[in-house]
Amino acid sequence: MSLIEMTNLSYGYTNKRVLDDVSLTIEAGEVVALLGPNGSGKTTLLKLLLGLLTPQRGKVRFDGCDIASLSARQLARRVAYVPQVHRMAFGYRVLDVVLMGRMPHKGMFFTYSKKDEQIALAALERLSISHLKEQPYTEISGGERQLTLIARALTQGAEIFVMDEPVNGLDYGNQIRLLSRIGELAEAGYTFIKTTHYPDHALWVAHRVVMLQQGRILADGPAGQVVNHDNLLQLYQARVDVCALRGGVVCVPEALQKSRSGSDVGKVSLLRQVVGA
Repeated sequence: MSLIEMTNLSYGYTNKRVLDDVSLTIEAGEVVALLGPNGSGKTTLLKLLLGLLTPQRGKVRFDGCDIASLSARQLARRVAYVPQVHRMAFGYRVLDVVLMGRMPHKGMFFTYSKKDEQIALAALERLSISHLKEQPYTEISGGERQLTLIARALTQGAEIFVMDEPVNGLDYGNQIRLLSRIGELAEAGYTFIKTTHYPDHALWVAHRVVMLQQGRILADGPAGQVVNHDNLLQLYQARVDVCALRGGVVCVPEALQKSRSGSDVGKVSLLRQVVGA
């Protein structure tokens, strides 16, 4: 039995169909990247997975259990949402933000126990951000906020992380550090479903790529097979070369190659700049 089963999902707003007969299964420990242009249904799919929307057709199941039968508290103990942009008006300490992950395990009137604090501190340590625990959340960087939210999800006890464009707004270094952490946690058995606008990032960290186009699945399979010239052309109407270089894989738009040089020498030169050769 798969960890997550999404069967024949359909959803629409007013007269617009956003998802149309989408079926996916996701296994524990997978990193699944949802690729597609704006309006392709990626965020709607995440909302159905989180129980924020009810499918107009089809079902979402966790370990064979219909999501509709789970309470919000039960779902929160299994699934954590990490938004792309998160701001707080009040400058809570980073430790306080991470401790909020214990709320699904508490009653209406509660105080955090010593055990709760130990769980939160362990999550901060696991992500190498213990040094931030006393810092105001409003004063740390975007990359540090994303890691703080992942620490909160770990403290929550969730095994499934749903992330909507997690690298949005992060500088290049923080993007790499965040993707590295996702990879490490996946190796430890955590499951990630994330939307992204970067095919390169899907290649670097995802086990599977699901391409969505106009509410339907265009392609679904191993990242190295699905992210290719033909699929990217159909998905984005852009000609992109997917090139292996120095043990990694990069996507290079043909339009940029031509703007730099019409020769293969120019193409190789551009690739070297991309990977820092």
